Amino acid sequence: MRSIFFIFISLIINCSSSPEFKNTVKNVDINKFMGKWYVIASRPTSFEEGAYNAIEIYTYDPKREEINIDFTYNKDSINGPQKSIPQKGYIIDKINNSYWKVSPLWPLKFDYLIISLEKDYNWTVIGVPDQKYIWIMARAPSIKEEEYQQILSTITNLGYDTKNIKRITNI
Repeated sequence: MRSIFFIFISLIINCSSSPEFKNTVKNVDINKFMGKWYVIASRPTSFEEGAYNAIEIYTYDPKREEINIDFTYNKDSINGPQKSIPQKGYIIDKINNSYWKVSPLWPLKFDYLIISLEKDYNWTVIGVPDQKYIWIMARAPSIKEEEYQQILSTITNLGYDTKNIKRITNI
């Protein structure tokens, strides 16, 4: 019985602990961040495998203090069936606005770290504490190769592994 208690306490502590903010950007202007983002590349979740034309649209609801996220993509080809995964975002770090929790389905909430953001909000990089997933997003459906390589270099300098990041085809 005692070991069950300690396992339970350990689970509570691990689920409620916040990641370190050392790899998040300082000062995200939430209003500037809102809008349409094209997913340029990612180390995708299983739900995103085979995504084409991946787009996330962020809309802030100040009354509810939440972000509505509309993620759409075509499954397995440019002309594949369109899929949608609506999500809710919750800003956890209200000082920098760079650490969120995102929920695709209640009661699940996953870490969302804004680890890099171009000063004009033309591109961003989202990561998670264990670095299993990463997303490179831009305001346009594509970016220049030189800029993409600079973003990969930035990610590497932040301590993220850039292996297995897949480019996504957008039209």
